[in-house]
Amino acid sequence: MEAQPPPPSPHSSTKSTAMAASSTFSAASFPFPFSSSSSTKPSSSSSSFPLKHPHHALFPLSLTLSASATPPPPPAAATTSIEIEKSQVSSTPSKALPFRVGHGFDLHRLEPGYPLIIGGINIPHDRGCEAHSDGDVLLHCVVDAILGALGLPDIGQIFPDSDPKWKGCDSSVFVHESVRLMQEAGYDIGNLDATLILQRPKLSPHKDAIKANLAALLGVDPSVVNIKAKTHEKVDSLGENRSIAAHTVVLLMRK
Repeated sequence: MEAQPPPPSPHSSTKSTAMAASSTFSAASFPFPFSSSSSTKPSSSSSSFPLKHPHHALFPLSLTLSASATPPPPPAAATTSIEIEKSQVSSTPSKALPFRVGHGFDLHRLEPGYPLIIGGINIPHDRGCEAHSDGDVLLHCVVDAILGALGLPDIGQIFPDSDPKWKGCDSSVFVHESVRLMQEAGYDIGNLDATLILQRPKLSPHKDAIKANLAALLGVDPSVVNIKAKTHEKVDSLGENRSIAAHTVVLLMRK
């Protein structure tokens, strides 16, 4: 009868387990989600933590992790000034979209001794807008809405109030320039919706004239222009007849 080999010693089993547990694993052989490439060489740094054996013996387990990251490019030099010359303002949007949406906002103080001009129409009132140009709050926010839809600088950057040549300027000049930039970019106005906010005077008798003049300045049919007027319920400077504000949303459509 052949002699049976002796059963394995529990000490030898524990020793084998310890040898297996103390092996070192490299992240290069495992698809870690934060590794940028399977061929990336592991770095010299490693993370270790204890692995508890079923028999309560502690064995060190070392993991070598690698992660590669491409540093971001240095930021481009910021533009410190914007020239007024037409050649310095690009009318081509960064991406040719089938339509673009812009929003404009403007607010001016109302002071005695100034004319109140809204949408190019002189509105009878005991005070008007104090501003560098003629203070037409509606035309200013319409221009900003068009420039915003095109992704261009705002009206204050293209026509700065620090430039004396815009002192007392008719705001229709700004509208014509924004329309020129819009057409050069290959867009037409789809529709425009404006809201005027002022406590006094009531604009209902003047809405049709404002709408017709604004449509003529933009070169569009009056049906695509909408003018609304709201009071501010006697709240803050707008409600106390000390200021006037306007919001405009415009939709530009590709020609």
